[in-house]
Amino acid sequence: MRMELVRLVSHNTHKRLVSCLQGQLGTDTEKRHKKLPLTALSQTMQDGGSQLGDESLIGKMMDVCGEAESRLAAELMQHELQLEREILDPLNQLAEVEIPNILKQRKQLANNVWKLSAMAAKVDSLKDEMDEALNKVEICKDQLSADMYNFSSKEGEYACYYVMLLEAQADYHRRSLAALEAAIPTIQMQQDSWMEKPAFGTALEEHLKRSNREIALPIEACVMMLLETGMKEEGLFRIAAGASKLKKLKAALDCSTSQLEEFYFDPHAVAGALKSYLRELPEPLMTFGLYDEWIQASNVSDPDKRLQALWMTCDRLPKTHKANLRYLVKFLARLALDSEVNKMTPSNIAIVLGPNLLWAKTEGTLAEMAAATSVHVVAIIEPIIQHADWFFPEDVDFNVSGMFSMPTHPATPDPEPGLDRKRPGSLVGQDGDSHTPRKDRYLSRPNLSRSLRQESRGPAVAALYVVANESITVTETPTEDLPSPDFKAVP
Repeated sequence: MRMELVRLVSHNTHKRLVSCLQGQLGTDTEKRHKKLPLTALSQTMQDGGSQLGDESLIGKMMDVCGEAESRLAAELMQHELQLEREILDPLNQLAEVEIPNILKQRKQLANNVWKLSAMAAKVDSLKDEMDEALNKVEICKDQLSADMYNFSSKEGEYACYYVMLLEAQADYHRRSLAALEAAIPTIQMQQDSWMEKPAFGTALEEHLKRSNREIALPIEACVMMLLETGMKEEGLFRIAAGASKLKKLKAALDCSTSQLEEFYFDPHAVAGALKSYLRELPEPLMTFGLYDEWIQASNVSDPDKRLQALWMTCDRLPKTHKANLRYLVKFLARLALDSEVNKMTPSNIAIVLGPNLLWAKTEGTLAEMAAATSVHVVAIIEPIIQHADWFFPEDVDFNVSGMFSMPTHPATPDPEPGLDRKRPGSLVGQDGDSHTPRKDRYLSRPNLSRSLRQESRGPAVAALYVVANESITVTETPTEDLPSPDFKAVP
């Protein structure tokens, strides 16, 4: 009974182990290798990589993965051949030959015993036959005992087949792991060397360095499109664009495509994409590091000193951030010149766009951070837009990369021609002043009437700026006769 159980267990193990093999049992090595699913997968990946070419990241990945899968297929074939040779064949021999022979001997013994019993009744007449039968019984007993002893001595050897199975599988997986670990660095190197990466959500310095640009692509592209078709659009940056169109434009800018013609006719989508880019920067354009200084500058009560404090904070911006802020502010100032048509005064622009330029580095949603700082941000952004040429006197070539066609409409004239603006501590090379602000260059502000205090809205208001022995009076045109939409700060 135990022998039959051992045969059945060995037979079932052999059957299940054969079903685990991916190759066809008993076939030659080459044919077996070709029929492995991993071989077919490897060939498919390599064919796909050849079709896509080395210029495609997916093509490179498929080619490298195809080679790795081919090595895995070779390892799998060797593993299965080892299992067949060292485990499957001995198990089959045990279940189908050795144990059946033992059972056959047992059956013969039983038959001979029965014959012996039958002949015992005929002892006198069948003595010779009885002796022969006894001899056969002894022979069968000896043979059975020998086979039983032989099995008992080899049972430990048969049990080792299962240990060898696990060891072979462990060795296979170790070689497979080595093959995969060898392929991963190549794949990672290809991934890291791929230059086409999204601009949205990427740090400004990283995007500029990777694309070898001075101005971020989304900023330049959106500004150039708005200069062409959006300067007269009422409520620009306030009216929301269609979600699908905005998503499509952001995706197009992320992959650096030049096919942007369809978006020229949807300035609200372009404005929305510009706001989204500024909002999704890991660090705001006006930086976390200078946040407290911006807020302190906006809290200065004296209008002249407040402007000087804002300029000094602006001058401390990192080079890349300052260049992109200058580019953007120059555009916003030009947009504000058409406020009678587009209703986008510096104040309105600061309300809708300011929270996307500066926010605190604190926990919470962007909406919560924007709400907490919106009043301060408007007080910072509005005067910078109003006096863009004072903060940034140098001219700006909006088509800085040369990728876009220049606007067909005439350039907007300087709102204050001939006005000489001097700032505290101007940079060397701009107007000849030293780079470091000097306290002795500021004169005490005259005792002005409170009626000169600048307001964001109302009748003609004058502000006197005293810088380097010169007084400059700037007059703002009354806006009370112009309709103004209800603007709310949005993140």
